[in-house]
Amino acid sequence: MRADKMILQVKVYNSYYKTFEVGNVAILDGKFMYIGQRGLESFEVAEIVEGHGKYMIPGLIDIHLHIESTMVTPATFSYGLIRNGVTTIVPEPHEMANVFGLEGIQEMMEASKDCVADMFYSIPSSVPATPLETSGGEIDIPEIDALLQTGEMICLGEIMNYVDVIRNPDSKTNRILRHVREHYPELIIEGHTPKLLDLDLHQLIYAGIGSDHTHQSIEGMKARMAAGMFIEIQEKSMTPEVMDYLIQEDVAQHFCFVTDDVMPDSFVERGHLNHIVGKAIRMGMKPEDAIYAATFTPAGRMRMHDRGTIAPGKIADFVLLSDLGQFDVDQVYKDGNKVFDKFEEYHQGLMQHRFPDHFYQSVKLEPLTEQDFTVEMDVADGTHQCRIMMVKDGSTFTSEQIAPIQVEQGELIWEHGEHGLIATFERYGKNGNRAYGLIGGDTIKRGAVATTYSHDNHNLLVVGHNKQDMVLAAKTVLSSQGGFCVVENGKVLSHLPLTVGGILTEGPLEMVAAQVKELRSAMLSLGYRHYNPIMSLSTHSLPVSPALKITDHGLIDVNAGKVVPLIVEPSKIQE
Repeated sequence: MRADKMILQVKVYNSYYKTFEVGNVAILDGKFMYIGQRGLESFEVAEIVEGHGKYMIPGLIDIHLHIESTMVTPATFSYGLIRNGVTTIVPEPHEMANVFGLEGIQEMMEASKDCVADMFYSIPSSVPATPLETSGGEIDIPEIDALLQTGEMICLGEIMNYVDVIRNPDSKTNRILRHVREHYPELIIEGHTPKLLDLDLHQLIYAGIGSDHTHQSIEGMKARMAAGMFIEIQEKSMTPEVMDYLIQEDVAQHFCFVTDDVMPDSFVERGHLNHIVGKAIRMGMKPEDAIYAATFTPAGRMRMHDRGTIAPGKIADFVLLSDLGQFDVDQVYKDGNKVFDKFEEYHQGLMQHRFPDHFYQSVKLEPLTEQDFTVEMDVADGTHQCRIMMVKDGSTFTSEQIAPIQVEQGELIWEHGEHGLIATFERYGKNGNRAYGLIGGDTIKRGAVATTYSHDNHNLLVVGHNKQDMVLAAKTVLSSQGGFCVVENGKVLSHLPLTVGGILTEGPLEMVAAQVKELRSAMLSLGYRHYNPIMSLSTHSLPVSPALKITDHGLIDVNAGKVVPLIVEPSKIQE
């Protein structure tokens, strides 16, 4: 019998029994054809691969992530994935959709077509996530229909505005859900349901939402599984309590591992989904179970029945490992062909200007001056009680605090005080909106940071303690058509240009990783206290993430779903 390739004497992972068995594997036309004890005596083989007793597992599958979180293009992302054993992903181009709408999604898909890793896109369902922000693009029912008619979309991406699903039957989110249930009843719908329990949780499931990838507690995870919801475990949910539950209970069919957001420096230094699997093993999960949760169950959730297991007729995506406990990737095969070998050179091929010209000219905002950071207040001079956005280490959630701030000659006196200024400026040339707030807690204590990488609207966001540094940080970002900049005492400490839509760079992964590491260090040097200061700051403008955030519409009380004033009326201050 003919075979293109045969891998001899490997410990083959069987997904159906969650066991390893020594044997040989024959591949024909990019698919597994035979797994068992027969060898070269039974096959005419074009290529022989000596397995040397290595572990052979399916290529890893990540069904919930955002390429834009790594700030690189799909080709660069694929380069990083392959060397970490990840052969299939389901990216949701939520950020590019917020900048460019339908065209942003289409161009990301186009840029993925020549990638080694398979990328099956999900449709961003929440663009913008709320009506309380100005974004560059919008995804609604016509855009969803257009994408589904291509036959290339695998699911409806995370429903972020869970508040509207529960409280507002006529909301855009509910309109989309009703349309999908009526016209595409088989379409998988992904969810974003932080902390919801009981009736609120069941309302979301009733609306068609079948999964949750947010931070899990034991109580929340049990409630979701009991109601039939699939759980996608990202690293922040891998607490000892959660992992013990997943290890001890018979729930393997109800969860998988995902990455969601991976920063470039972490991608290079720690890896991707392989890092999550390795961590699960180190936390006590059997390797066979951890592999199952990164191959078989994610494939099942997305109905990708052609992959996720080493079995006859399945796509021959697989990884060879010499040490299962350490989970070090030795070789990676895609469609039966070797695409990575850690003992051989592995170079990234770069492609510049991969996107349309206007993707590099998306920031339409005039240079800012110190006057743009002067906060004029239409109130009497004196001390006023103001809302302060309090940043907390270890979370992207913020809280609201009330503090007295002075107003003199109609101007808020914020410089050189305990709290910094946070300002956001609409950058698409649509309405010129801007908004101001005050910020404290575990954020910077001096200098300034500016970025257009601000979820989800990606308007210009600036945080600082003096006008001069804020102007320089903003000017530097605008001069590169987007990016991230950290400034102190009139000096640029770090600058990461993000020229594609203000959120991506076409630079090589290792270079971007080094720049992000420098950026992180610069933010920490200004007093920021957070395990991921870049993600923390960039979510200050995310109006679906509790509790007090800011958009170009103003300060947002996330739980109430409304704009609130900076100055609090005395009658509304809670004792």
